[in-house]
Order: sequence, then C-alpha cells, then structure tokens
Amino acid sequence: MGPAEVRELAERLGVSPTKKLGQNFVIDPNTVRKIVRLARVESGDRVIEVGPGLGSLTLGITEAGAQVTAVEIDHRLAAELPHTVRALQPEVFAEEGSPRLRVIRCDALELGREELDGLPAPPEVLVANLPYNVSVPILMHLLELIPQLRRGLVMVQAEVGHRIAAAPGSREYGAPSAKAAWYGEWGIAGTVSRRIFWPVPGVDSVLVGYERRAEPRGDEAERRRTFALVSAAFAQRRKMLRQALQPVLGPLGETTAAIEAAGIDPTARAEQLAIDDYLAIARSSPDGRTSLSESDAPVRYR
Repeated sequence: MGPAEVRELAERLGVSPTKKLGQNFVIDPNTVRKIVRLARVESGDRVIEVGPGLGSLTLGITEAGAQVTAVEIDHRLAAELPHTVRALQPEVFAEEGSPRLRVIRCDALELGREELDGLPAPPEVLVANLPYNVSVPILMHLLELIPQLRRGLVMVQAEVGHRIAAAPGSREYGAPSAKAAWYGEWGIAGTVSRRIFWPVPGVDSVLVGYERRAEPRGDEAERRRTFALVSAAFAQRRKMLRQALQPVLGPLGETTAAIEAAGIDPTARAEQLAIDDYLAIARSSPDGRTSLSESDAPVRYR
C-alpha cells in the first residue's frame, strides 16, 4: 500500500498513530519489497511479524508466499488486518481452515507459549518494524521465547540498531549487544529514510539482520547466569569487573577468583568482554552458579 491507501484506511478506522504505542506506519511499497528481499522471505516460510499496523509489510510478506503470524496490540488494527489482506490478496485465505495469515491480538511483551502452541508450527523467521520505545525488550523476549527462529530482519531506531549489532570494545557495545550475540550473528543490513513512515519520526532507522547459531552456546540455566552477569557488568560499566560483578558472584575475593578462573583480567570493564567471556565466568563460578538469576539482576538496555 502507498501513502494514499494507508491514510485512507487509517481514516476509515479512526486510527491516529500514537507515540505511546510507537506507531509509525510504512507507506512506501519499495521499502516493503526491500525488507522482504533482505529478510530472504520465501514461499512456505513461517514468519512472525510484530506490530503489523495497517498491513503494508504484512502484504509484502504474504505476497512472497510466506505464512504470517502477526502480533498486534491495537484491537482495531488487529481486527482489520485480515480484511485488508483478504481484499488485496484473497489467495492468502484460499485454503479453507489453513489461512496463511493468523493474527494474535496482544502486547508482544506478553506473548507466551500458550499463544504459540495454538499455531500449526512455530515461527522460524522474524520480520518486523518494531515499536521504537520497546524494540530491545521485544526482541530479547522473542529470541528467548521462540528458539526455532533461525533468521530475522527488524527495523529499529538507528541508534538502537547499532547497539544491537555492536562488537566488543566499540562505543555502542552494551548489554543488548552482548545478549543478542548469545543467539547468533547480527549486522546492519541497510538504512531506511524517515520519509517512508507516517508520521515521519524524529530519528533515523536501520535494518538489522540476524542469523541464529547452528548450536546453542549453552543451556537455559547457563544463559540465565550469563545474562545476570551481563546485566550486572553494564549496570556499572565504568567499574572494573571485580567490582561490578560482586552483586552476582559474591565478595571481592570470590568474584576475582571466578573471573581469573575464566582466564579473564578482573580489572577489565564490561565493554571489553564478548558474550563467550561472560559465559566462561558463569561456568567458572563455584558449581557454575551465580547468586542472582537474570530476572533479579539489574537490567540496562543502554
């Protein structure tokens, strides 16, 4: 859909994009085709899309022959999306009882296994124009919730995208970078003009691509311990590890010993360590345990 169609549909539904929900609708068909191409969406792919809005990107994905599970928080948009797709691409609903579009009306941060268990099969590709205000929490939630995701492409605020894809030691590297790296490889796949959105946002956007690792770095218990260390380290990123990790690993002596046992300099700082370094520390602590779970540790996304 182009600008006129998007605005006409929004007016008919009485929808005004809200900053609270991070709504910026894509109005440029060429950008939609670019996203679908860079995401390597193919016929038969099981795609999960977060925040489909008025359906521009959804239509691009279904046009490629993929099956789409769209997660939408706005009840009006969630109710209208199937009608929009049916009107423009009736073939999506050609197979009775097995449509290529399913809509889940919920907050993506509250999406759970119950909703996913109702699908014929788990999603394997993530393609989304993520709401700017909660893009990182949503991304982390989906990566943890859906281990079957093997690749993805998300559109996010440029600053956030560069943080997600950042390498250790860089200025942008932070907790989101380290945690995202647990799951796979990330990179900036392209840039997006502000003019392709309605309303026009006050920030630039980028496309961030993702490829899942062939083998997990560790099990779920190790992931939680590692993420607790990452959160603690970046909560006090200017401090040396032997100080920053004490809330997780215990008194100074125990913390220093665990860091050194992992072959890491205890005077290093958070941004100098890759995710495998944090995993090594998690494994080197007594009995491979930390005193905080991931949910207890301080969380910093910046």
